Amino acid sequence: MTEETNGSTVPRRSLGLALESARKRAGFTMQQAADRVGVSVQTIRRVERGEVSTRPSLVEVLCEYYDIPKPMRDVLIGLAKESKSRGWWHSYGDVIPRWFELYVSLEQTARRIREYAPQLVPGLLQHSEYTGLVIRIDLPHLGDEEVSARIKLRQERQQLLTRSFPSPPEVEVIISEAVLLGEPTADGVMRSQVWHLLKATELAAVTLRVLPLRAGPHRSSASGGWTLMDFSSDNGYNTPPSTVYSEDVTGAIYLDKPSEIETYEEVWAALDRAALGESESIELMSQRLKELTDRET
Repeated sequence: MTEETNGSTVPRRSLGLALESARKRAGFTMQQAADRVGVSVQTIRRVERGEVSTRPSLVEVLCEYYDIPKPMRDVLIGLAKESKSRGWWHSYGDVIPRWFELYVSLEQTARRIREYAPQLVPGLLQHSEYTGLVIRIDLPHLGDEEVSARIKLRQERQQLLTRSFPSPPEVEVIISEAVLLGEPTADGVMRSQVWHLLKATELAAVTLRVLPLRAGPHRSSASGGWTLMDFSSDNGYNTPPSTVYSEDVTGAIYLDKPSEIETYEEVWAALDRAALGESESIELMSQRLKELTDRET
């Protein structure tokens, strides 16, 4: 029913998390699930941990047993098909719709999150007004109710920075100075956002630094923004591989091959050397806040 795979672990890890959550929500033990579909408890355990790929037919039976609604059932079967891919491209509206929020499930379980942001403030550090502005620019067809729902989702994501259990992940962010110099059309939005960034630097889990414009071209100049997530061992068993996430206007790519992670580690090291220190970054953001405040008064 299952088989090892040398491809990306992201789809099978995500599938496992979703199946485990659905099983518990339905009130079944792993033994009951195993008996129902005719496999061993170890098979169910390995599928839920994302250790192996699994056939869509098995996923379909589990979905029926857990009474998973059809839209989500189609998503999980799609993940089972993708779990044998050598790499994995997640295209919104295709196999995985935007509402599945795959990235969020990885973000919530990460031990360490490193993000390079050359154009926008990262979602975890966005002020609600800034979030609303970004969403409306990116998706101008959305109504106010849908925009509000997306703002709420982003605010819920941000709670991981201050949660008490499990401990918050170590969040290290390098933003380009160009992000701070942006001039949103809505009055006060950038001032609120810069103030919000300064408040974020007070959180124990957050390290925020600025890459100055004078740094010039660097190893990530042509790549756009990206996030590198590291994970802890799963209940003392396997440790999920580090994963890079990067998105564009049509979808997102997930990378977790050792050679890919090694390259991004090298790029992060280069950015780390070029970025301002924490105190210098705070000073630069404070100066920008003063500029924006003086302009509005």
